[in-house]
Amino acid sequence: MAFLTGKTALVTGGCGTVGRELVRQIVAQNPREVRVIDSNESEIFFLEQEIDAQIADEQRDGVTALCHVGDIRDQDRLDMLFEGVDVVFHLAALKHVILCEKSPFDATQTNIIGVKNVIQAALNNNVERVIFTSSDKGVNPTNVLGTSKLMGERLITAANSLKINKRTVFSSTRFGNVLGSRGSVATVFERQIAAGGPVTLTDSEMTRFVMTLQQACRLVLQASELARGGEVFVTKMPVLRIEDLAKVMIYRLAPGHGHAPSDIELTTIGSKAGEKFYEELMTDEETRRTWELPDMFTVLPAFRSVYQEIDYDYPTVLRRQVTEPYNSATGSMMSFPEIEDLLELCGILEPAVSEDADIRPFVKRAA
Repeated sequence: MAFLTGKTALVTGGCGTVGRELVRQIVAQNPREVRVIDSNESEIFFLEQEIDAQIADEQRDGVTALCHVGDIRDQDRLDMLFEGVDVVFHLAALKHVILCEKSPFDATQTNIIGVKNVIQAALNNNVERVIFTSSDKGVNPTNVLGTSKLMGERLITAANSLKINKRTVFSSTRFGNVLGSRGSVATVFERQIAAGGPVTLTDSEMTRFVMTLQQACRLVLQASELARGGEVFVTKMPVLRIEDLAKVMIYRLAPGHGHAPSDIELTTIGSKAGEKFYEELMTDEETRRTWELPDMFTVLPAFRSVYQEIDYDYPTVLRRQVTEPYNSATGSMMSFPEIEDLLELCGILEPAVSEDADIRPFVKRAA
């Protein structure tokens, strides 16, 4: 049986790209009830229709879906909605770097105070577990967004010292770029290619961790089952050069918009303020308390002595000591065919018409 079968699960921020897919996968596990909270009134209305349609199509008659307009800044509202909930997936956040820089107090209210409110509501209602979705931007942060996500992680980990006689387990997941999500670099490239270019790169050597939307949500669900308390689960992801991603997308998408791939210009515009050339998913300090599992790493809490005794008895542990840093500069870069396959999985590219399709001629011209 799936972990969530027969339970009540609640998702904050369920109207986002990742939230929608997570809700879909939760429904597929046959929970007793799935609740969704989001501050976007129109999107929560349409999401409830989507969930009801999925329940009907998959004949999951025992599943109840309840979608609510709500804001994680409102403690009283969360207290009401968390009643009877077993598992909370906290996705709601402000997520755009520049907007958080322009509105730092709003970022604080949502990404830090909002996490505090979720923790308090979970403890008030004796929720079984809370999974917070974080980001690589919280590792050695250079901006308000990253710093607020790091503080969210720290609050979730520290909450394990607050539960006293409660059953609540608090843990976090941390991953990188979800290709195809709103605002991802792939969606930007797609619009630029449709317009005939230019496709803008900040730097030709910039690298990023990437994964599909479905993979990201599966790993969040997996983390919810594995969570013991206080860990940060770091998902294993492939690495690519952003320039290689742009070249593959130009080669495959340009003809469909009436453009020859060789006519789409690649332009380097320079890195943005606070932008890293590579991404980090663990700091050097964290690696010293990290275990490797089959699909992810788990960073154990630094201050375990302040919690009740926690047994990190995961079903499979590959290593109890990780020595190498986990960043996109040191990873093995994806090949062009691998990038194509990933983009097809994301639905950004249609499957290739011919198995003989070869990006190399265009790469030579664009290099």
